[in-house]
Formats: sequence, C-alpha cells, structure tokens
Amino acid sequence: MSSALIDLRPFRASGAFTRMWIGSTLAGLGGQLTIVTVMLHVFELTGSTFAVSMIAFAGLVPMILAGVYGGMLADAFDRRTVALIAAVITFASTAMLALLTWTQLETIWWLYALSIINSAANSVGMATRTAIVPRLLPRDLLAAASALNGVTFGLMVMVGPALAGILVATTGYGWTYTIDVALMLAMFLGLWTLPALRPEGPVLRPGLESLVDGWRFLKRAGNIRMQYVLDVIAMTFGQPLALFPALGTVLLGGGAVTTGILTAAVAAGTFLSSLFSGRVVRYRWHGRGIQRAIAVYGGSILMFGLVLVLGTALPPASETSPNLALIALACVALAASGAADNISSIYRNTMMQAAVPDGIRGRLQGIFIVVVAGDPRLGALYAGTLATLTALWFPPLLGGILVIALVAMLVRRHPRFRTYDAENPEP
Repeated sequence: MSSALIDLRPFRASGAFTRMWIGSTLAGLGGQLTIVTVMLHVFELTGSTFAVSMIAFAGLVPMILAGVYGGMLADAFDRRTVALIAAVITFASTAMLALLTWTQLETIWWLYALSIINSAANSVGMATRTAIVPRLLPRDLLAAASALNGVTFGLMVMVGPALAGILVATTGYGWTYTIDVALMLAMFLGLWTLPALRPEGPVLRPGLESLVDGWRFLKRAGNIRMQYVLDVIAMTFGQPLALFPALGTVLLGGGAVTTGILTAAVAAGTFLSSLFSGRVVRYRWHGRGIQRAIAVYGGSILMFGLVLVLGTALPPASETSPNLALIALACVALAASGAADNISSIYRNTMMQAAVPDGIRGRLQGIFIVVVAGDPRLGALYAGTLATLTALWFPPLLGGILVIALVAMLVRRHPRFRTYDAENPEP
C-alpha cells in the first residue's frame, strides 16, 4: 500500500535535483524576505500605501517579458549557464540593496529599480530551472518533484513575510537584505554542480521566430492549452486576496493581523497538501485530477463566501474585537483552497514537463509564468471591482459558483483532456 506522506524518491534518485531543490528553497525564502522588506522600506520612506502597491505594478511587465524571453534563452543555450546568469543578477541586485542601505544612500527610485531587476531575473531563473527538472529525473518522479516544490512555496509564503517583519523590527533593513544575500549563496551551490544541459532537438535563436514557434506548438497542444484556460478561470473568479485587508477592518475584525492570518492559511493548505501528497502523485489521470482539484477549489471559495455572508448577520467586529470563530472558519475554507490549488499545480506542472518536448519546454514555461503572474491580478480586479459595487461576500460567492460551472462545462467539451494519462503523455 502506498504511503500518504510526501514521496521523497526524487531526492534518492538525483543528487543534482536535491541540491537544486535545497538551493531554490533557501534562495526563495530569502527572496520573500526581500520582497516584504522592500515594501516596508518604501512605506517608511514615503508613508504611502500607493507607493508600496506600485512596486508590484512596476515590476509586472518586466517580469512577464523576462519570463517569455527567459524561456527562449532556455531553449537556445545551456540551461545551467542561463540559470547561473539569472542567479548572478538576482544576487547582485540584492547585494546592491544591502550596500545602499548600509551606506544610507537608498532612495525610493533605487528600491523600485532594483526590485524590478530582481523580479525579472527571478522570472528567467524560474522558467529555466523548471525546464531543467525533467533532465534530472525520470518521468514517473516528476509529479513527486512538483509536490516537493509545493513544500518550498508553502514554507516561503508562511515563513518569509513573518520572518521579514521580525528581522526588520529587531535588526533593521540592512541586516535583513544581507541575510537574503547569504541565503542566495545556496542557489549557486545547486546550480554550479549541475552538468551541462543543452536543449535537445532543433535550436532557434531567441527572437520573434522562436516565440512564434512556441505559440504554434501551443495552438496544437490542446491539453496544455486547456490547463492554461482552467487556471485562468480559477484564479480570475476564485482569488479573494484583494478582499483580505477590508475583511480585517470591517467584517471579520482584527485588522492587519487578520489579513496576515488569512494569507498564511492559504499557504498552510499548500504546505500540508504537499506533505501528504504520496497518493496524489501516483494518480495517473492528470486531466481528471486537475478538473477535480479546481472544482474543490471553487467549492472552497464558495464556502469562504458563505462564511462572509454569515458574518453580515452577526454583530459587527472591529480591529480590537475580532470575530474569532468566523476567522477560524474562513481559514479552514482558505486552507482547503490552497490545498486544492496545489494539487492542481502538481498535475499541471507534471503535464508541462512530461508532455512538452525538451526543445520547446523553456518557451512553454515562460508562457506559463505569464499566466501565473497575470491571473492573480485579474482576480484582484474582479474581486475589488465587484466588492465595491456590491458587498464583500459577493465576489467569492459568485466566483466559486462560476469556477465549478465553467470548469465542468469546458472539460465536458474536451474529453481528450479528461482522459489524459500520465503514463502516455500527449500535449
């Protein structure tokens, strides 16, 4: 009988994968420290929440462009070299943040510029490292590797922001940036020890022809295209993150603490579902698995909306008098959504790595980064606009229903996706 606990076979199968995973985990944790620290730093310098919000907006287009171009680089050159260069740029931008802070020369514009460079380099590195994994592991361990990456993401989001707040409060900005610089060194260990990884198959130089070739492949790849569409639906209509600050102020109470708890609940679901993913990664019908996971995700968001509806019928909460029972119920629903999204992600990543030929995998990973980066922002626009026009509980309530209905309708019209078999992957 297979264990329900996380499958650790990728560590035993490949020392190169293990070293890259450890390096990516430590560097990712450091990256979260820097992201949160820059936001706190900008707010201290400006006193403006708008200035803080502009960090994410200013970096979005460069991140998307870098992800797409990075995918083309990963399909044209040695992937080890591309990943190392991206890591060097990330390291240098973080080291510059630390140096400017220690010398008290930091300005709002330096913080913006270095954050954009850091974000763009991370996009290139992420697309390249993801394309590397299938060269290090046999196909039957790719799902287990994706589950291990879920552990990384869960730890980053749960631990990173809280640790950043503690470090800034106790040691200051300079030391916090410096700790990220130290953690980044682990990334070099993981990448430097990789073998040369030239892409297999025909090679196209980065440019318009390479990009068009990637889009042509995606046009023929119905299963890959369908998972993109399903993810867009889930993240557009089922992403309530933009509501959290208002919920902590006017409905659930507890202020910023509640906002942090709700965010951590999603990451906790991601982490726990990876920790107990032993049977999940052995399920071979990945299309069906994606469908069911996203349906559960929609149901979890619907449940979250119902909790908020219940909150409107109870005495009003406040920052100093939060409704702890409602916050707990909301956390259960959000943890379930994080778990379901992570299971869907395991199957989607595995499908991308197993069904896409090596020579085009980097470009498809770059396009995938565009989808992943853009979807939450569409979700924020949907939730924020609809909540402004109606009520805080309405976007997740309607969104959960839309996710369940649209996913069921689309998969029913594409039976080839539903019968996708991981043992015989077809794009």
